[in-house]
Amino acid sequence: MVHNTLSFSLAWVWPKEGAKPPSVPSVPRQMFRPISSAPRAKPRWSLQTEDEMITTLDRSETVGLSALSVTCLAILANTFHGNGEPVIASLAFSGLAFAFSYCLIRWLGPVFVKAGLTGQDMSKLKKTEIPENMGAICAIVYLLTLIVFIPFPFYQDIVAATSGGGNRDVVLENRPLEKGRILHRFPHSKLASYLSALLSLQSVVILGIGDDLFDIRWRHKLFIPALASIPMLVVYFVDYGVTNVVVPVQLEHYLGTLVDLGWIYYAYMACIAIFCPNSINILAGINGIEVTQSLVIAVSLLLNDVLSLYAVPGTPSPHPATDPHLFSIYLLLPFVGVSLALWCHNWYPAKVFVGDTYCYFAGMVFAIVGILGHFSKTLLLLFIPQILNFLYSIPQLFRLIPCPRHRLPRFNRRTGLLEPSSTEWQSPPSAPAAALMKVLANLPVPLLAVKQDSSGRITATSNLTVLNLWLVWFGPMREDRLAIQIVLAQSVCALLGLLIRHKLALLVFRQDNRQ
Repeated sequence: MVHNTLSFSLAWVWPKEGAKPPSVPSVPRQMFRPISSAPRAKPRWSLQTEDEMITTLDRSETVGLSALSVTCLAILANTFHGNGEPVIASLAFSGLAFAFSYCLIRWLGPVFVKAGLTGQDMSKLKKTEIPENMGAICAIVYLLTLIVFIPFPFYQDIVAATSGGGNRDVVLENRPLEKGRILHRFPHSKLASYLSALLSLQSVVILGIGDDLFDIRWRHKLFIPALASIPMLVVYFVDYGVTNVVVPVQLEHYLGTLVDLGWIYYAYMACIAIFCPNSINILAGINGIEVTQSLVIAVSLLLNDVLSLYAVPGTPSPHPATDPHLFSIYLLLPFVGVSLALWCHNWYPAKVFVGDTYCYFAGMVFAIVGILGHFSKTLLLLFIPQILNFLYSIPQLFRLIPCPRHRLPRFNRRTGLLEPSSTEWQSPPSAPAAALMKVLANLPVPLLAVKQDSSGRITATSNLTVLNLWLVWFGPMREDRLAIQIVLAQSVCALLGLLIRHKLALLVFRQDNRQ
């Protein structure tokens, strides 16, 4: 139960004229402050009374969101006069998802505060309680958007191939498959993949909300995404079932052109489902970093889809990679919409916290897109900062060195800047470990910072995260400046990954999937 902090003012009521006022203890003059007629500015959400919370949209926000919603609805209505145009419809649904998420985050902030779902921003001078776990709102809006969107990718198939479409006189040729079976023209496998993606996302959102409510330990929640990925992997096994991988040209002489990994390939996909959500969750700790890195990855994946759908001269039509990349676009556009709405409230200075639900939800979106879109290697190229952060964190994640519960950078209240946080050693490390740490700390580009006592024994080391390492390299800085620099590094790595995929891949593999 949340107790609202009420501010009371004592007013002195004087008696009638001529009466002697009661004696009061003397109060130092500096305790009095001049009273200004202008109201004091308050944050959008704080543990004040409910009437003081700003829970409404201002005029410009109302006009802008209304105009966006009307435009998107008009676009959706227009798509029914053509061939369905699912990409245009997905773009319109993304606009609606942004508008709904933006409004719900604003309106439901006090509800989360009343329910006790709040957190303190540890990197601010004033430790204000703000709503937490707001990523759950975006996840729910996203799921509802995907559900409503279901008819649009299959609009042409529904109209042309079913009696409900109104074209009963349309004659369609049956398409024999490899084994002689004849199936209905409706793409049931595509629908199964779409629904399995929805089921996996719903599962991870439920598990993520449970983690936010009950604060599950890291070693237990590590495998939560693997459980949520089971529906997706089952559909992959039934409808696709390909476990072959292309061998690099340099190894074809020894392994051939293809290698069948069998069950190892499914373990690999499960590991991707585990890694993507958790990697976003551990690269966190400052305002806006979880949402912004997810937006950079999502936009990079959309750019990869566009580049992969680009028609190279001489390619067959329709291109074999068309459907997987369209599937990716359908899932990523609404994700960008809801994430932008959350970013508007979570960027520095944050008015809400995203919670673990958003990290699970965002990572699972990327895992599903990479697995069912059949470009998991490209996905990993876009996760370069997250991979480096995970590798750098391994000694602490696996308790080889002490690991505190929170490893976010330390806020210096005197300077207002973030500094590398450290973990204290209860007992000195072993001689080989201490020697290795001193070597790493004294490299031309140090990989950690150490504190030593007068006898030279290590008493503390910086926490092993990219955020702390960045502060070791470039010194203390403001929280927003740190977030901007990390996002720029993420963007550069994403462009590098796309360059490797679309320009340098032919140096390793014999053929690009666009050819």
